[in-house]
Amino acid sequence: MIIIMNNLTKIKKLKIFFVAAEAAPFIKIGGLGEVMRSLPRAMKELGHDARLFIPKYAKIEADKFPMELEIGELDIAPNEKDPHGLLVSNVLKHLDKESGITAYFLENMEYYEKRANTYSYGDDTIRWVLLSKGALEFIRRSDWKPDVIIASDWQTGFIPNLIKTEFKDDSILSRIATIFVIHNLKFQGMFDPHFVPELEADSGQGPIPDFNDPHILKLNGARRGILYADIINTVSPTYAKEILTPEFGEKLEEILREKRDALYGTLNGIDNEKFNPETDADIPAHYSRSAPAGRYHNKIALQKSFGLPEDDKIFVMGFVNRLTEQKGVDLLKEIAPSLFDNLDFQLVIVGTGDTKYRTAFKELQEKYPARVADAVLIPSRFEPSGLVQMEAMRYGAIPIVRKTGGLADTVTDYYPGIDHGTGFVFEKYEPYAFLIAIVRAWQAYRNKKEWTGLVKRAMSQDFSWKKSAKDYVKLCYSAINKRQSDAPGE
Repeated sequence: MIIIMNNLTKIKKLKIFFVAAEAAPFIKIGGLGEVMRSLPRAMKELGHDARLFIPKYAKIEADKFPMELEIGELDIAPNEKDPHGLLVSNVLKHLDKESGITAYFLENMEYYEKRANTYSYGDDTIRWVLLSKGALEFIRRSDWKPDVIIASDWQTGFIPNLIKTEFKDDSILSRIATIFVIHNLKFQGMFDPHFVPELEADSGQGPIPDFNDPHILKLNGARRGILYADIINTVSPTYAKEILTPEFGEKLEEILREKRDALYGTLNGIDNEKFNPETDADIPAHYSRSAPAGRYHNKIALQKSFGLPEDDKIFVMGFVNRLTEQKGVDLLKEIAPSLFDNLDFQLVIVGTGDTKYRTAFKELQEKYPARVADAVLIPSRFEPSGLVQMEAMRYGAIPIVRKTGGLADTVTDYYPGIDHGTGFVFEKYEPYAFLIAIVRAWQAYRNKKEWTGLVKRAMSQDFSWKKSAKDYVKLCYSAINKRQSDAPGE
């Protein structure tokens, strides 16, 4: 039931449909998977009917997540040539008893179940257009009709596009509001946007080609999501401002500036129940903000597991992230010799990524639990939101970060003697700015009283999903209002 109050749309119980390429606990490759686990649950706890739609990958454990057929023989492209029925799919359903979330899975043998990996196939664009069209066809045949679809990243940017074009006259789909969420604007399709000739770039204005048309592989899902969505959201307020500039806009800054009235930035959160130093089964010793001394037992365990000298007084820094240029690995690589020549500390680096970085740092064999180190390094060139710094602070690991994106929104710079700050922040993306921030942290660590206060302030920060979920509900209301205003005759 929709009620108009003071020109604002209020819905007692929203029906929200999340469509994404991955979602934990079913399948998780990166931060998107964790967001798709936590955000729908948080909105469900606020009283809304939040549901999820992802592909049914072969890696999803059937025994752990039993499914039942919801809709069979879903003909996703009835007007296209498909003699072997490769596009015909099923929709399965799983009800998570703990969270109450209903998850739907698009079952397709050719494009999902035969694939060993989630991403990185030459026909990925076809797979994601299939997911987008499958979600919409599912809605048309289902008894459950959402008020809002929240589509994440370029893989599902085709959903707002389809609703406003191919299905603009559909009595059901044309009424549904859309929110397109940009988790990382660098990824827009099966190409690097910086190396696409202007004449070959997808303007987003034309129709989505048939599945057997080779031009489908050149589609820019991010551009199309931005152009057609009712609301565009990014994963932090600062990143929402940054992507309006050439430095961060990835060649889409002009379009984003044109749509800035519909552009928002909502910070991601973390699961406080999962990441809880008082109950976490993955750490040897439990501790709390009021009694943080126990974390040093975990420090000894960390040193032991990596063959480092066991010393609870030495400063330990950790880098836990993808070994890519985005994450600022170049900065760490350049200053590491100077740090080791002049400071007494231990450094643990864990991550997968570019071979040149893995070779330089001699990649470690075991996964490093970042949350038990003294400090965690996040010198990112850009960081839309970032979860590592929030998880680290939850466990009292102090972040050393560059002032960009979600890092700028979550970490405040430390000032000695005045009980201020939750980490160490530097602005310019250059080695010596990063080096100075590390030296400041190393010096602060030597003052036990100051460091203990810093740890307690960091652990006091509230990055739970509850606030973020409330902000997303407001976005849903805005999207519905906009959808109604764009269709006055309805």
